[in-house]
Amino acid sequence: MGASFFRTSYRGKSLSDAYNNAVQDAEEEYGHDPYNGTIATTTGFHVMDKTKEYKNSRKSLTEYIDIQADKLSKRQCAAICLEEPKTNTNKVKSKVEHVVTPGTKKWVLRYVVRHNDHFIGSWPTKGDALKDARRYTEANQVSTTISMEKYLEKGTTTVAKVTYKRSDKERDGKWVFFGWAAE
Repeated sequence: MGASFFRTSYRGKSLSDAYNNAVQDAEEEYGHDPYNGTIATTTGFHVMDKTKEYKNSRKSLTEYIDIQADKLSKRQCAAICLEEPKTNTNKVKSKVEHVVTPGTKKWVLRYVVRHNDHFIGSWPTKGDALKDARRYTEANQVSTTISMEKYLEKGTTTVAKVTYKRSDKERDGKWVFFGWAAE
């Protein structure tokens, strides 16, 4: 099997995040073949960050990558940061929205029948749940379980929603990845 040179740019919150985004897109487009000739065939946990070395070289990006290509082996991947990521510097990075439902909350006990994690039914008494579980077990020749669970009689169980509050200056970084992909 051979190797083909690749060069691609991706964004992410970090080098590893951008690399994972590139690999995921390559796998979606070219499949999970370990010889598909894309960044997905490289050993990602060994991505070499060449940013500092590139900046010190004072060469153009293309010239630097061409020189580095001769130094990399098959399945090796290197990266250069083109745009540094900007993190959220807000003191508070989330927003809380309280969900208030008027009235008294009443919890009821239900007997829930399941096959593995598949919900079969819910009954107010254990006897009714046993009848349903036996019927399902005998009809499908599988095992079922019955568990006691509490449910809110009316309304929602949600009491709050917490969302991420993005900073105006926050942005993902951008990296160029290059190396030799298995083919």
